[in-house]
Amino acid sequence: MRRHPRRGEAGGEVTEAPSQRGAEAGRRIGLPLMHALWRPRVLGAWKVPATGPVILAVNHSHNVDGPMVMGVAPRPVHFLIKKEAFVGPLDPFLTRIGQVKVDRQSTDRTAVTRALDVLSAGGVLGIFPEGTRGEGDFASLRAGLAYFAVRSGAPIVPVAVLGSSERRGRLIKGLPPLRHRIDVVFGEPFEAGDGSGRRTRTALDEATERIQKQLTEHLENARRLTGR
Repeated sequence: MRRHPRRGEAGGEVTEAPSQRGAEAGRRIGLPLMHALWRPRVLGAWKVPATGPVILAVNHSHNVDGPMVMGVAPRPVHFLIKKEAFVGPLDPFLTRIGQVKVDRQSTDRTAVTRALDVLSAGGVLGIFPEGTRGEGDFASLRAGLAYFAVRSGAPIVPVAVLGSSERRGRLIKGLPPLRHRIDVVFGEPFEAGDGSGRRTRTALDEATERIQKQLTEHLENARRLTGR
């Protein structure tokens, strides 16, 4: 992916687009690690478009969901990740592997610019549309996903991660049990916009409703498919 300096809209900060090579390296690290710790079962990965900009909309019930998708997705993924995760040695590591730091408490224009850079370069942007870890049922969506989808025109691929929060591990309470099966189910790509190209508040609200319907249906289908 091309890298180029940019001037952030807030504070005049000079930024660079997230590294495509870094995201590829993150995937090479994540794939064997996820398979060594747990037993991922990946369904529907072929549905992710092989080229061009794509947004992965992932449910979020456990901290391992992001690394799991990053490792098993068929293409390198740049996730929008809360700034609180960028602490200590994780800060430079997450940056090097092409992840995007976002301040959830404000309109983070630098993060928005970086995320749009990913899509304009034909990359894959990963988003937890619920905004924070919870039940992982897509019951409450923030407007960010609709904005990125409508603004970029990129299709959304729904992703359901199931089993990550079923049980606590014995050795590490904050993680699923070692060798526990975790299902990752990719859905059919869909367009969030109505084809008009409108970016008004009404258009984004309507897009959010369409997105929530699609994501909820995918999650229900994924649960039936996996028996979870």
